[in-house]
Amino acid sequence: EVQLVESGGGLVQPGGSLRLSCAASGFTFSTYAMGWVRQAPGKGLEWVSGIRSGGGGTTYADSVRGRFIISRDNAKNTLYLQMNSLKPEDTAVYLCAKYPRMTIRGPYEYDYWGQGTQVTVSS
Repeated sequence: EVQLVESGGGLVQPGGSLRLSCAASGFTFSTYAMGWVRQAPGKGLEWVSGIRSGGGGTTYADSVRGRFIISRDNAKNTLYLQMNSLKPEDTAVYLCAKYPRMTIRGPYEYDYWGQGTQVTVSS
């Protein structure tokens, strides 16, 4: 059974940083692309970032490029999202997502996702 468990969310002031983690199990983590999506209050899912199975080919939404960094540790079956220079508009539930192949063909073509971790950016 595929399981994706996010952690690391919380309350942070504008301009601050957070590092999210996603512990994966139930599949061979190193052979699938992974990503992050988010859902702000009252809005739909927004794709944030993606990374290929080997760790290269990172991609970002325009809204977070230059501020967020996605990475993975295949030895630990863990996906990360380093979030810097956070803004109030980054407030959302952040969900870890698994793609059905080694690469990402479409940002919303993930087949599994976790329950999410809440990130709130506020002074």
